[in-house]
Amino acid sequence: MTKFIKQVTLEQINAHRREDMTTHLGIEFTEVGENFLAARMPVDDRTRQPMGLLHGGASVVLAETLGSMAGFLMLPEGKACVGLEINANHIRSVREGYVYGKATPLHIGKNTHVWDIKIHDEHHRLVCVSRLTLAVIHAE
Repeated sequence: MTKFIKQVTLEQINAHRREDMTTHLGIEFTEVGENFLAARMPVDDRTRQPMGLLHGGASVVLAETLGSMAGFLMLPEGKACVGLEINANHIRSVREGYVYGKATPLHIGKNTHVWDIKIHDEHHRLVCVSRLTLAVIHAE
């Protein structure tokens, strides 16, 4: 099992957020484990498409937010990570409430990471599966 290099609390992770897309969409980190990171996102006017369903793009934002932050927690000082590729399969629609995402590592390498992100609704039904590839770069 891969463990996070950076030991942080949920309060520290949530404090790391700025006025950006993450805060605009109401994404909140909810759990940090030895090798996973979890967050939730409301399904409301910010995250729904015109037909009243959770927008697929909002699910992708949740997935990339989770995978990118989890990747950051795996890196030593002087390194950073950026998204290289993301894909998502939208399985189930959601109209209201919250969706919950969990990122777990599939591959943690020197130059790339691959993260598996699963998003569920409040009834633990699968909503979206995503895979994120991150490039590890030198921090500036």
